Amino acid sequence: MNQTGIVGNHAEKMALKYLKKQRLNLIEKNFNCRCGEIDLIMADQDYLVFVEVRYRRNPQFGGALESVNYHKQLKLRRSAELYLQLHKKTDAPCRFDILCIDGEIIKPTYQWVQNAF
Repeated sequence: MNQTGIVGNHAEKMALKYLKKQRLNLIEKNFNCRCGEIDLIMADQDYLVFVEVRYRRNPQFGGALESVNYHKQLKLRRSAELYLQLHKKTDAPCRFDILCIDGEIIKPTYQWVQNAF
């Protein structure tokens, strides 16, 4: 695994810890399909939450939130649709959240955008 993958995995672990503190429950990590990947799938009361985790150490090229563009949103929607079909959970209310982690990994700042798109 390259350095980017190692940092990404660490950011996802940090995100999971943060969301668990917010009382969300993990259902699945790193759901991969032909459409893309969903970093975290969690339960927030009755909601099924598809979470995109974004980490940016340096805001020079834009912050973490700005990196979730239209094409990334489309991939996430398609991946979520496939997840719902495979798991027969089409009746559960769903939402897409983005958990942004900015700054140094030692002392990050979190921005949790619920129902982001």
